Amino acid sequence: MKINQIIIAIILCIVSQSYGQETFSSTLLDAKTEQPIPFATIQFNSKTGVISNDNGEFNITIKRAIRATDSLMISCLGYEEKRISLFNFNNSSIYLESKSVDLSEVLVTNKNYTIDEVLDKIKEGLTVNYDFSYNKRKLFYRTSYYTEMDKYDVSLEKSTIPEFNQQFIDSLLHIMPKNNSNHTEILGEIYGEIEPKASQKMEILKACRLYDKSKDINLDNYEKRFNDIFKKYVKRDSYFKIKSGWFSVKEEMDSSLFGDTNKKNEAATDALLAEQKKRDSIRKIGFLHWRKMMIHNFENNNFIDEDNDLNFIHKSRRYEFEIADYAYINDMFVYVIPFKPKRSEDFSGTMYVNTEDFAVVRVDYKNVKPLSKFSLLGISMKKYLKEGTIIFQKNDNDKYTLKYRDESLGERVGIKRPFKIVEKNKNVKGRRKQNELKGDIHFIVRNIEKTELVVFETDAISESDFKNFKEKSLVTPTQLNQYDPEFWKGYNIIEPNKALKDFKAIDIE
Repeated sequence: MKINQIIIAIILCIVSQSYGQETFSSTLLDAKTEQPIPFATIQFNSKTGVISNDNGEFNITIKRAIRATDSLMISCLGYEEKRISLFNFNNSSIYLESKSVDLSEVLVTNKNYTIDEVLDKIKEGLTVNYDFSYNKRKLFYRTSYYTEMDKYDVSLEKSTIPEFNQQFIDSLLHIMPKNNSNHTEILGEIYGEIEPKASQKMEILKACRLYDKSKDINLDNYEKRFNDIFKKYVKRDSYFKIKSGWFSVKEEMDSSLFGDTNKKNEAATDALLAEQKKRDSIRKIGFLHWRKMMIHNFENNNFIDEDNDLNFIHKSRRYEFEIADYAYINDMFVYVIPFKPKRSEDFSGTMYVNTEDFAVVRVDYKNVKPLSKFSLLGISMKKYLKEGTIIFQKNDNDKYTLKYRDESLGERVGIKRPFKIVEKNKNVKGRRKQNELKGDIHFIVRNIEKTELVVFETDAISESDFKNFKEKSLVTPTQLNQYDPEFWKGYNIIEPNKALKDFKAIDIE
């Protein structure tokens, strides 16, 4: 073959590949209410499928040329399955009709089990219905952290340093970011036994991190002002007593503020720089290992494990259950079983249980009270939110593996205390006390962590396959300053929510 023919063949191959891939996007809506339908399954074939997000949105990429017979199968709890042809797909909204339950089928399937008998069978099936063996899972994982400062108040009662006044304190509070968020997204394949504490291996195919550095507190502009004030009023051989109520600590003066340098300080600085360099190196190497551990813990942190706060099955006597209805999920006929605590347990929700093998195929849960709270001497912490959805699907071994999970965790931290900072100097004649700052602080911060995991494919592997797989540990995410829809183009992921789509870092010079 001549060189020009080879070049033409390569070009044709590239062109055919670029045109042999297409992405389809839409929003799922209830046909009557026009409300979004979250957590629906959109399947192209047994190996390609996605889940709609909280707003009913989905995005699926087909990595070959579309044929006239190709279609998407859409299924969701309580709705009629719908097949959508891809040949003339126009990305418009898709409406799903509610699915009614055939009472004659209920009578045949139900066999008049009581709720206690159903619960007993659920417990019996926990060890046999779910797949804990060696598998390779292709997945997409997203973590989002949101911080909101609800209260930020510092009241200065006394200051012997004129420049340290309420106006100066207020200017510091003004530059403090009142809200912040960051997001990490990973597409990868994880190998290992699907059970808690089992060793895992992972290949990260692509990853990104959205982080706004401008939201970090930047005191660079205040550094000279601080130094000038200290040089004017504070003695170089002083020390500070920092008190808050009963608590007190001693802090030595940093002589470098006065331009003093010595070998000891230089050695300390070199040690700090070396430690920072080491941490940066570990962070690059450890990204895969840390995220792998987080993903494996997240996929196993559910009601199957007895040692878990989602204890509504293992400690079912502490909850009230009822068979409230019947429904269909992906051609499975299921019991709809709401639950709530009898007395002091934490969660309420709804289980969806296959009437044939009594496997729990979906759970929606939410805490009914704070999971923990602490308050002492003006310091408080409350874990006020834990809610989520867990969905399982059958694999080729006729056992259930995780298909989708999302969970939101929220905590509120507060501090309301007096403070006093006293400068003392033992080399000054007379009173050691030189200067004093006194006042009150009141901060309240809310943190929310939202985690989403969708497993696109689960394939059985052998133990030797697992042992022979070699990880590439030097993996780092791509840093993004704003959400970029092109970053995941051509990949199947969970469609981002509005907060993530609106994310944009502020440019700082």
